[in-house]
Amino acid sequence: MTCKLPVDCLNEIFEYLEEDKVTLHSCLLVNRLWCQVAVRILWRDIWSFHYNVHYRPYRTHVPISIFSALFACLPKESKTVLYDNGIVTSTPTYKSPFFNYASFCKVLSLYKVDKIIEHVVQHQKSVTPQNLPFIKYLTMQEILKLFMTQISSLKVLDYTFICFETIPNLLDVPFTYFPGGISCIKNLTELRCNSNNSSEFFYHLLQFCYNLKSLTIEFENIISNGLFDLIASQKNLKHLKLFQSCDGVYWTDILSALIKHSTTLTKLHLVSFAEDVPISFISAFSNLHELNISFYEERYFDDFKELQFVTFPKLQILKIPYACPKVEYFTSFLERNGKNLKEFNTDTDNKSLKSSIVKLCPNLVKLSLLLKNDEVETLKIIFNGCKQLESLEVWCGEFCGKKYLKEEELFAIIVDHSPPSFHELKLYNLDGSELFPEDLDSFLMCWKFRIPFKSFSLIVIVDDSIKDFYLGGLQNIHKKNMEVIEKYKKLNILKKFEIEVKDDDEE
Repeated sequence: MTCKLPVDCLNEIFEYLEEDKVTLHSCLLVNRLWCQVAVRILWRDIWSFHYNVHYRPYRTHVPISIFSALFACLPKESKTVLYDNGIVTSTPTYKSPFFNYASFCKVLSLYKVDKIIEHVVQHQKSVTPQNLPFIKYLTMQEILKLFMTQISSLKVLDYTFICFETIPNLLDVPFTYFPGGISCIKNLTELRCNSNNSSEFFYHLLQFCYNLKSLTIEFENIISNGLFDLIASQKNLKHLKLFQSCDGVYWTDILSALIKHSTTLTKLHLVSFAEDVPISFISAFSNLHELNISFYEERYFDDFKELQFVTFPKLQILKIPYACPKVEYFTSFLERNGKNLKEFNTDTDNKSLKSSIVKLCPNLVKLSLLLKNDEVETLKIIFNGCKQLESLEVWCGEFCGKKYLKEEELFAIIVDHSPPSFHELKLYNLDGSELFPEDLDSFLMCWKFRIPFKSFSLIVIVDDSIKDFYLGGLQNIHKKNMEVIEKYKKLNILKKFEIEVKDDDEE
């Protein structure tokens, strides 16, 4: 007699698979009940397929499948418009699909919708470089009409674009004027936008959206009217990300609106490709739990000279990847804030600062840093001093002429020196990195006798650009590694193994 899990249990299980789109998609194929439960979670954020819209030709079926499902949900009038303009070449069927896929969406990314449309239509015989912008604009309008009428409560709206020239009139798409547009966006909790989105767009949001929890702004050539007021009007903004492009205007003009949220903001992320960008304003946000400053040149950190003396009593997560402030400024900042940190991410190349982590940040749970192949002793010092450390992320291999720790060497240090709490390793797999099955087997066998024992988690991080090489060019090694991994998973020695793709488009 077969046992069927109730819907509530299935829903609870599938929620854990929300980020694993491939596995979640496979659940659609089990039976009707599984399909009905899984499809709602899969389509909640259908755009988060890592490989669906950019430059991955081996995944062409994904954007085509998404477009086909959305096209099936369009009303008769919209299907006719797209057919008459040669956007779809086969005679459209007007039979309703099994699911109203659009109604399940809680996240809407106009950029990714645009890339899906471009991927699908650009090879149509009726589409030329001259009429492609119009075709994309027309298709976008019909799909947005669908979303506005079918989504009862949108939670996340991504209105950012890398290049508006792809659809010159996109800023004029009046989606808030579509039937259902206002009710669709009134409960918006997360907005991602460009500083030069149309003033009309910002003023429409200003009338209905007061409860944004998260805001991302990418600064372009101007700051449109309405953006300042939209920021100032929010009642409980908690997360803020500011992205400064090389030739974009600075965020200085909206600082007074941002500082109005100094008591509610808990997470701040600054990204800059330009120098002289002000960061001393960070001192106003005394309730920060997480601070991420992603700058690409040390000289961009001149303003950190003032920030070094500020204490953030609630700061637990500090991420300063890529370039770092001057060592004396960085050290001074950590002397005031390091003891509260639970998570620390730095690419500092300064050996003395890395050796000082134990003294400056003794209570770390997660740590990510660069360790060269001659810094074995530094890692031993960190392991022996940070008694609560659970997770470590390091680079392995060679990059730009710099050699980092080897996996075999790293495994040996973990076995002999990691604290009892430690149970997770993230390896950033660089060129020349060598994760051999015999080293992995030896390490996991030693881990078996760990006291106290905790199942181990291993995450290998690879750049999207070398994923095919890693899984293809190293196929034989990878296959043997997977045999070792499955062996120790069955013994419950290895809890989790993942290959995580680092995609800069998602940063």
